[in-house]
Amino acid sequence: MEALALRLSQLDSQVEGAIRVIMFYDTLMRRRVDLPALARASAALAECVAGIRLHGTGQVIRMSPDGTEASPSPPSASSTTPITLDEEEIGTVWLERPGPPGSLDLDELLLDRLAIAAAAVVERYGPARTTMADPALVELAISTDSDEAARARALRLLGFAADLPLHVVAVRSQLPLDQVGGLICPARPVKAAPLADVGVILATTVDQTRFPAGAVRAGIGTAESPDRSWREARTALRFTTPRQPVVHYDSLGALALLAQIPDDAARDNADVAAIARIADAPGELETLDTYCSTGSLRRAADLLHLHHSSVAHRLEQTGKTLGIDLTEPTGLLRARLALTTWRLLNG
Repeated sequence: MEALALRLSQLDSQVEGAIRVIMFYDTLMRRRVDLPALARASAALAECVAGIRLHGTGQVIRMSPDGTEASPSPPSASSTTPITLDEEEIGTVWLERPGPPGSLDLDELLLDRLAIAAAAVVERYGPARTTMADPALVELAISTDSDEAARARALRLLGFAADLPLHVVAVRSQLPLDQVGGLICPARPVKAAPLADVGVILATTVDQTRFPAGAVRAGIGTAESPDRSWREARTALRFTTPRQPVVHYDSLGALALLAQIPDDAARDNADVAAIARIADAPGELETLDTYCSTGSLRRAADLLHLHHSSVAHRLEQTGKTLGIDLTEPTGLLRARLALTTWRLLNG
């Protein structure tokens, strides 16, 4: 012990300060302090205002060296460090050192340890405010093979309280899943994970208008049970099109039954086979799709930026190819069902 004490006495003040900072935060983490206590202790150690902000909740904590909350004036950070958890930035810590800067090396070390401690607090007292989640937990939450106890535990670990509503969204997008999740549910718990060939988003609310235009296909389930809601979301995703990239399962109604038709039976249907024959003519297919969606020649012409006579001519030719009179309500219904079924087969 004497040799160790002698060696430590020979270290310069910078190293002594670094050891003090590390030991200080190790002690705080062992005591399992919360975020306000962490910020308060950091401010006392740094002898200036210390701040913590969590992106997911917008929570901001600013403490003065005397242990009280700092005045609500806008922070003027002299140095900052991101808080990361599961490789995602979940917040920021900073110091507001007035006047000439103190020891920059010690400030950086202090903020680094503060950020690590803040991440540990968020994870411990969470839910963690990261958007990306463990795929195994998400799969357990939505799987039909999970019992209710296992499902409830998975949802609790993901951060969803038992009394919160939960929506399941099936997503295909080139954008990061956490970005999509943050957009559609910006202020409440949301988790995302890739699962097989599709992304899964679990959210307490879903703002359908906030999906990025042209960048996402999404199906939204509506059932209260996560496993059933996931099945609904996958089904709704199959009905999405470039014209309707986001589909809510409830909006499908009886059309959802088409997803239950066996593939062989669908392919053998004469109307579906006829749609397949015009699939290589994008103009014909787009015109038919627009007309089926609107039910109006003039409305379809407006959307296609064509004269209504041109649309009428195209539909006449398409009707002959399909063997369906598209001017009749029954013919229009047949065409819409056949087109939707063909898309389900090729989606």
